[in-house]
Amino acid sequence: MKKEDELIKQLKGSNLYAECPCGGEFKLSDAILFDGTKPFPSEALEKQKELLEALKEREKDLKKKKNLATDRAENTAMAVNLGKKLEVILPTMKDFKWSLADCRFLGEPIDFITFNGFSNNNIHSLSFVEVKSGGARLNGHQKAIKEAVEARKVSYKLFK
Repeated sequence: MKKEDELIKQLKGSNLYAECPCGGEFKLSDAILFDGTKPFPSEALEKQKELLEALKEREKDLKKKKNLATDRAENTAMAVNLGKKLEVILPTMKDFKWSLADCRFLGEPIDFITFNGFSNNNIHSLSFVEVKSGGARLNGHQKAIKEAVEARKVSYKLFK
C-alpha cells in the first residue's frame, strides 16, 4: 500500500477533526478523503456535483432577492417622488383646511408652514403641516419638530 493510501486510511480511522475554510468543523472519518493526484472517486464527484447545483440555486436566489430589492427601491422612490409632487398641489384640494394664500411649501424637513390669517393681514397663528399617506410615519426630524412645537419651544429671531 502506498504512503498516501496508508495516510488516508489512518485519517479515516482517526478521531481527528478538521476546520473548513467556511469556519465549520468536521470529523475526518466522516469526510470523503482521497489522493488528489488521482482521478476523483465517484463519491467525491457526486458531492462536487451536488455542491455545484446548490451553488447555482443560491446564485438564483440571490439574483431574485437583488431584483426584489431593486424593485422595492424603485417603487419606494416613485412613491416618495409622487408624494413630493402631491405635497405641492395638496393645498389646492378642497379638503385641505388651510388657506392656500397662507401656506408656504418647505418640503423638508416639514411639508408646509401656514401663516394662518396672512391673506387677511391678520396672522393669528402658525401651523406646521406634515402630509402623510398610507402607513407612512414621521421621520426623526419630523418627530423632533412636532415635539418642539407641542412643547411650545418655538421662538422668533430677527437677524440683521
